[in-house]
Amino acid sequence: MFDRPKSGERAVLVHVSSQPAEPEALQEFSDLAASAGAEVYELLTVIRAKPDSGLYVGKGKAEEIQALVSAYQAELVIFDNALSPSQERNLEKLFQCRVLDRTWLILDIFAQRARSFEGKLQVELAQLRHLSTRLVRGWTHLERQKGGIGLRGPGETQLETDRRLLNQRIDQIRRRLSRVEGQREQGRRARRRAEVPTVSLVGYTNAGKSTLFNRLTEANVYAKDQLFATLDPTLRRLELPDNTHVVLADTVGFVSNLPHELVAAFKSTLQETTEATLLLHVVDASSGQRDDQIHEVEAVLEQIGADEMPCIQVFNKVDLLPDGAPRVEFDEHGQPVRVWLSAVTGQGVGALLEALVACFRTASVRHRLRLAPRDGRLRALLFERAQIHAESFTDDGGWELDVELPRRDFDQLLSHEPSLKDAVVN
Repeated sequence: MFDRPKSGERAVLVHVSSQPAEPEALQEFSDLAASAGAEVYELLTVIRAKPDSGLYVGKGKAEEIQALVSAYQAELVIFDNALSPSQERNLEKLFQCRVLDRTWLILDIFAQRARSFEGKLQVELAQLRHLSTRLVRGWTHLERQKGGIGLRGPGETQLETDRRLLNQRIDQIRRRLSRVEGQREQGRRARRRAEVPTVSLVGYTNAGKSTLFNRLTEANVYAKDQLFATLDPTLRRLELPDNTHVVLADTVGFVSNLPHELVAAFKSTLQETTEATLLLHVVDASSGQRDDQIHEVEAVLEQIGADEMPCIQVFNKVDLLPDGAPRVEFDEHGQPVRVWLSAVTGQGVGALLEALVACFRTASVRHRLRLAPRDGRLRALLFERAQIHAESFTDDGGWELDVELPRRDFDQLLSHEPSLKDAVVN
């Protein structure tokens, strides 16, 4: 079995698809490899209707890649696709170098970018979950551990040992993340009690979220023209032109074919998005794949349950467009839905702040609610988010509440708590 080397930055890239690849997709793949620290010597595109079960690209193409590896003395071959454990093992045996797929590549970038304790734990959890699918072979040196009389027999294989240790480490990380998540939830509850709205920046990686975050809050968050420049979420207080305050959250960027392991591992971090009052979906207006990137972000938002959140699209980098001009677009109700700006030059940032003022300048609603005894959870949510003017018990053991809360919060509760609609008396 080929023993993987610890080093490996001289790379050959392989992109496999059923049709000619888009130049933007190939550029993103190259940027991902460069972000991981790879020195790209060749990018090979392969058109194949169906992956080969053994070598993914087929024997002929695999030998062609092997020749490139030998010619460039490459230490690494990276596929812009998901490889099965057996395909990865077969390719490594043929190439005699390390082979990574897209999932491992993104996991490696995240591992380099993580700075906080929580971020490092989340990346390690994602890596271990992915590694657990790669434990395909045991070694023979632990296959039979012999003891004394009555103890002879098959012992624990190396595969079983690795799997047991792996699961123990995963359980340990989950417990630690659970404690960190409890601390985050305390912060969210405090913001809800103080009635401070939260605005979460979401978007495709390298769309300019951190640059916009720094422009709005005068923070010093690391921002650079590279994929996944920042990973850990950052919260800052932002004062709007009408002197109201909101909390602005900068979150991790998304990318096409984002590994499921990362979405699952970063669920607690992404909860800052699901708990936000408003989303700012930052879009790179100068990208040729703008529409595809918007679709990818919306797909991830749907995965984490944030697809129905109130949202404003922020088209950034208008300074790179030939006819780009800052502007605000409104819907039929007069609410801002799209803002065009440049976070680098500051053009249009004032218009974004005014759009935020318009979003939060919504009248409160006041309702009398009659809750059934089974609606205790809904009652607790209302006490967290609403102002309770009066409460009394009903004959059946339920409650009657006189509540007041912002219309946006009420509409959000309606979408997540179906029983609320039946509880409204007036």
